[in-house]
Parts: sequence; structure tokens; C-alpha cells
Amino acid sequence: MKRKSVSALAALMLFASLTGPAFGQNGAGAAAGSGKAGKPENQGGSKPVFTNVSVHDPSIVKDGDTYYVFGSHIEAAKSKDLQNWTRFTNGYTTPGNALYGDLSKNLAEPFAWAGENDSDSKGGFAVWAPEVFWNENYINADGSKGAYMLYYCTSSTYIRSAIGFAVSQNIEGPYTDAGTLVYSGFTRNDAKDKDSQVNKKWTNTNIQKLIEGGTLSGANEHWFNPDGSYANGTYPNAIDPNLFRDKDGKLWMSYGSWSGGIFVLEIDEKTGKAMYPGKDGKTADGRLVDRYFGTKIAGGFGKSGEGPYVIYDKETGYYYLYMTYGWLGADGGYNMRVFRSKNPDGSYVDAGGQSAVLPGDTDNALYGNKLMGNYLFQRDIGDPGTGIGVGYVSPGHNSVMIDEKTGKRFLVFHTRFPNMGEAHELRVHQIFTNADGWPVVAPYRYTGESLEKVDRQELIGEYKFINHGKETNPAIERAKYIKLEKNNTVSGDATGTWKKTGHNAAELTIGGKTYTGVFVGEWDPVSERRVMTFTATSSEGVAVWGSKLEEQTDKQIIQAVYQDLNLGDTSKVVSDLALPAEGTRHTAISWESSDPSVVSSKGEVHRPEEGSAVSAVLTATIARGKEKLTKRFDVTVLPYVKAELSARYGFDGNLSEEAGRFEAGAVSGDRIDKTGGSITFAEGKNGQAARFDGKSGIRLPKGLIASNTYSVSLWVKPEELTTYTPTFFGAKDSEHWVSLVPRGPVKDNTMVWSGSASWYDGPAGMTVPAGEWTHLAFSVDRGTLTLYVNGVQKFKGTNFPDIFGGGDAVFSLGVNWWDAPFKGLIDDLRIYDGALTPAQAGELPKM
Repeated sequence: MKRKSVSALAALMLFASLTGPAFGQNGAGAAAGSGKAGKPENQGGSKPVFTNVSVHDPSIVKDGDTYYVFGSHIEAAKSKDLQNWTRFTNGYTTPGNALYGDLSKNLAEPFAWAGENDSDSKGGFAVWAPEVFWNENYINADGSKGAYMLYYCTSSTYIRSAIGFAVSQNIEGPYTDAGTLVYSGFTRNDAKDKDSQVNKKWTNTNIQKLIEGGTLSGANEHWFNPDGSYANGTYPNAIDPNLFRDKDGKLWMSYGSWSGGIFVLEIDEKTGKAMYPGKDGKTADGRLVDRYFGTKIAGGFGKSGEGPYVIYDKETGYYYLYMTYGWLGADGGYNMRVFRSKNPDGSYVDAGGQSAVLPGDTDNALYGNKLMGNYLFQRDIGDPGTGIGVGYVSPGHNSVMIDEKTGKRFLVFHTRFPNMGEAHELRVHQIFTNADGWPVVAPYRYTGESLEKVDRQELIGEYKFINHGKETNPAIERAKYIKLEKNNTVSGDATGTWKKTGHNAAELTIGGKTYTGVFVGEWDPVSERRVMTFTATSSEGVAVWGSKLEEQTDKQIIQAVYQDLNLGDTSKVVSDLALPAEGTRHTAISWESSDPSVVSSKGEVHRPEEGSAVSAVLTATIARGKEKLTKRFDVTVLPYVKAELSARYGFDGNLSEEAGRFEAGAVSGDRIDKTGGSITFAEGKNGQAARFDGKSGIRLPKGLIASNTYSVSLWVKPEELTTYTPTFFGAKDSEHWVSLVPRGPVKDNTMVWSGSASWYDGPAGMTVPAGEWTHLAFSVDRGTLTLYVNGVQKFKGTNFPDIFGGGDAVFSLGVNWWDAPFKGLIDDLRIYDGALTPAQAGELPKM
């Protein structure tokens, strides 16, 4: 699998690797001490301010007093404090690209192999994961010394990629391309990928010139499978370059992704070019050394692992290899790992002594210290603050910085968030080193905190507790509750012992496993106060975090739960109610209903098919210890009201609207705002249907939907299923839209997908087949989304965004502004005022 942005749509929101200890024009990046860095305050403290940006695969570097992050899709930002970031790039704009000037012309050499209007990058570009640093010894074309160097990668498939570098005298560019170093995905003989004119034969890479120049003796036959294809189970995908210096000042590049794993090559600092080994071999511990690709330091066998980042820490004497497992999407379980070595080219091992190079075709989740995965410090009922809490989904592709001036270490990465789909942002967390020399990551984002001496007394109390485990999966680890007792035991959802072993050193033994790390005061963004936290890791490479709760009595806790318990507007209920069974710190909540035929004690709502609204009372009993309170909720359930047909497009040889209320549809090109397409008609489900050729769409009139209570119904027969491709699409603007997709980003499900302040996924739990007619319908009823497939309810959820209220939205069939157009048939589009009743939804496929 190739690491790439989740979709062209996600790329619109995208706005890879601070150098090692000797990097930075002004010496930034020198190795740090353990640092003095905030005494924990359990209350008070000024609220930090953040300005967030979206930079995917961020690589951090410090230049003077300014921090820079450079990322995929030619996005970058800068900051003075690691909290407030400003974007200074313009994405793939060309000519006039902020980093590359005339992008196509400047990167012509790597683009001849991959990354521009080719295969997976058809219709656009794929320039990813750069590394930027100042190299005082680089010799420029005019003979002068010193340049900012940008190492980047371009890619067109999961294996056909290239790594090159460019130089500039200004860190913000523009950069001039200086050569391509490593190619991957080549074949023994002539071959081409789908939607590509590139001949993949190995002689079309730089390998032929290296042979002619005497650097290589010839091609390595092991690069190819028996059928002549690229042996990507052993050799790398040439992406994600990371540059670092060893303790003697030599320059190295780690790179690679999935497939054959991560490799390292020495780089000539004067020329910026790779110093290829020239011959094949093995390291003393049996790892592969390839004449062209260099030395393997991690991964292999097609297992996940990408975004390598190596940094030398002078204080510990180790080189640390960071990398990310899993898939970057919100459902991909992306998670960060770390290994270490005494040598720049390995071997790198985890806390258990296991090599980063896999021993065979095995689950790699067991290898590497896991730093962070999906988690949520959820805000339970009765907790201070608002919202669902704070947590990350698929955090990864990090870089690391050791700040010479402050002595602090930082983990810099991109992440998605719970309940926000594929929207992502940059995050910076501080790193600390435990007693065994292993990195442990602060639970909360950086706000200027430092390590200081802590008093044992202030550590005692209740904590929210996260155990990151070792798995790679999409599940979100929710916080549990534990208590660090006065007698140094741990009680609650996990049990064991704890102790403070130094000024701020932490040691916890939980479930028979010992975790070492630090106690540090941090800013909790949910409670908006300074709290005590701990972060630690075990010899199995499992990270645990704790965040201390305010000390409260049982009476105070149930009062807080009572005040916070809220079912929303219960005066106009149209869907089941979520009745919580528990509040903060395991406070019990039980429910009784005055009339289960209206609403049950489980929150099941029974709407009348017609007639008048019905009412009942739900009573919550809140209990903790000997304390108890009750709270009453009056519930009014509205009857079903049949949705009224407001528009119908039958596509019987034309694009007219049959009810006569709206204008006819208009043919578009392959995007909603383009012309030049062609729509024909063929035998449909009912009469004729509109045929979409994969290059065209239909623009529908504005004002088709102008409220937050509506329904959409249509028949669809896809000729092929492509991810993100819409059938029905509507948008207020490029950041507020609704799309009905046969194959969406959640496990390829057919789904209603929406982008707004947060992204919304409404998956059907299945995928409609290609080559067959399927009826799809969805209703939005004041925030409640219901999706039907062939008249059967497949999804129902609340908090769906109001996209069309107020009117002035644009609508289309088969196209949007970003993704591959629909190819196949669409028939009998119906738009309704109001939400379909279950009976209506069940009848539509029969009509």
C-alpha cells in the first residue's frame, strides 16, 4: 500500500523532518540535556493561544528564532513558539509556486518518472514529504558554499517513485532542482502502469548512468521478480526522505515506505548526492546491503512502516529511528513507533531488543516502542469543559527536533481527530527521556511546559489513564480511571504500584508490567487548567499516560453530573435518545420511563405513524457511594410526516425536471464547474436513465434544497467503483458539502459523506455492487441523518451538519470539484421537502 493523501478533497485541506543535531543555519538542533522545563499547577494558569494549520507529513527545522514545518502537497508553515503557525505556501500552484517556481519545469526530471499527471496522480501532482535544512558545506553552482537543501519525493503508484533534492539561499524558497537520487518501481523489461505513458524499464532511471560512470557494476537481478516486475517485498518505495548527521558530522538519508522497508544511504554533503554502496552484501547482523538502495534498517515483507526519521541524541549516545505503522486515513490506525541504535546504519532495536528489520512475513505491531496511537481523554458527564474531550485519530508521520537553545525535544506530526473524518492538523508534543534512555511523549500538546521537581504529595489522586497498547487498528482507546494512592498502590480500572524515583521520574507497575517515565505539569485544554500528568513506557514498548483530576467528594461529583446531564432538545424528538449509563469517575446513571410505549428506559423512541405528538417523562437517578440525586426530562415525540416530492428528474431522453418547479439539468465536464461533457441515455430502471461516461456530470439548479429537512432518492448502476466518486453532490462552498458516494473512505462503504467544520461519515456497512441497479436514499431531519439502501435503513446518526439551510447551494450528479467522475447509470432522481418516513423509504424501490 502506498502512503498518500486520503483524497483530492482532503488535499485541499493540506497546508517531513527536522534535521539532526548539527542542522540549522544558526546551529539549531544541537543535542539537549534532560532540560529544566513547568511546575504542575492543578488549577489556574493562563489559557494558551493556538493558530492551527494543516501540514501533512510535517518536517520541522529551526532557522534563527523561527520554527518551520514543510510537508506533503507543497505546504509549509512557520512559528515563533510552536503554538501559532502561519502558512506561507500556495500548494500545487504553478507557475509561481512558492517553493518550486515553475513546478512542472523545475521538477521535470523526477516528473518524467512519476508524480505529474500520471497514473495515481492523473490530473494533478504528487509531491510529498520533504526535508529542509541548512548545509553550510554544500557547493553551489557558482562555487560558493552553503545552501538550504530540500529533499522531496514524487510518486505515481504504490511503488513507482523517486527522491530528488533542490537548493535555495532562502529557507522559504524558491528552490531549484539539483538532481534525482533514487528511483523505485522499475521493471526488467518494458512495461507501463494504468493511465501512464512512462516506460518503467530500469534503464529509464539513473541506474544506467551510474553503471556507465562506474559507480555500479550493473543491475541487480534480485531487484526483479521472476516475471520481471519490481521486487517490492524486499526493496523500498523511494519516498519519505529524512536527512540526519551522525556523531562525526557525516550526512545520511533514511527513506522508504511499506513494501521492502526503510533504507539508509550516506550523502555527500558537498554535492547533496547519494554515496551508493556500489556492491551488494550484508551487515554483520545479517541485514541487506544493496549496491543502489543502501542498507536496510527497518521493515520489509510489505508490512506497514513509513515516514522514517532518524535523529542523533548526544546526551544518550543513541540514534533514534522514528516511523509510523498503519494507514494514514481516519480508519487506518496510524501510530508512531521508535527504535534506537549506536550506529547510523543500525541495527535499530526496540526496548525488547527486537530488530526494526522484520524477521519474516509477520505482524509488525509487536515490533517497536509504540509512542502514540488512537486515543481519547473523553470528557465524561460531570467533567469540566465542553465537547467530547481531547484525543487523536491516526497520529503519525512525525519529525523530531532537539532545540539547541532550550534543550527541549519535540515530536511534530499530523493527526486526525475523533468524529472529524479526514480533517487533519499539525500538532507538537514535548518528548522526555526516561531512566532507560527511551523517548516518552507528553500527553498534551506543547504550551511551554518544562520538567521540574515535583512533590510526592501532589502526585496522589485520581487520574484519567490511557494505555496505548501495541496494536495497529482503528479503535480509539478511551481513558479509564485509576488512583495513585498514598500508600503507593494503584487502584481503579488498573491496579499495581507507583513511585517517584527522582525529581520528576515516574515508575508504575500495572498488571505486572513496569513503566518508567516522568511526571510533568501540562495544560489540559478541556478543563482549561494546569494538571499533573505522567508519561511512561515499558520494556515491551507500551506507552501509558495519566492526567490528574481535580480532588472532589462524592457529593461534589454527583452534583457536577446532575448539572451536566443533558439530553438536548426533548420537545421535538424524532429519533432514539442516547441515555448515558455513567458519568465521570464511574458515577452510575439509571433511567426510568413513565410510558415505555413512547420512549423506553433505554431511549428507544416510538414515533406515531401519523396524528398528534405523544409525551412521556424520563427520570435519571445519579448515584455514587452513599450520595444520590434524580433529574427529570419531559420528552415529546413527534409523529411521522410524509415527505413531499419537490423535484423529479426521470432522465427519459432529457434532463428536464418533471414537476415543473425547477430548471432542467445542464451537462458539465469532469468537474462541477467545467464545460464540455456529454450525457447520453440508455435503458434505465424506469424508462431511460442518464449515462455518465466517467468524464462528465450534470449540474442541477441552485435552490434545489434550501433547508435542513430534506430527502434525496435515486437509482444507481455503477459501471465501476472509484473511491470518493459522487452520485448526488451538493455544496454551499468547497468546505461545506454533502456527497452520496457508492464507495467512500470508510472501508469502501457506500455512504453519505459531508465536510464542514468537522467531517461526517454515514456508512452503510456495505458497498453497492458494480453492474447492478441499487436504490439509494437519504433523509436529513434537523440534524438526524438516515441512509437507506433498497428501502432498508442502513445508517442513522445525529449531529449531521446543516449545509443547505439558507439556500444558494450548488448541486450536481456524478461530479464535484475534486474527485474522479461517476461512470455508469443514474435514474429517477427525486428530491423531497421533509424526511422520508420508513414506509415511504420502503416503497421507493418498488416504484
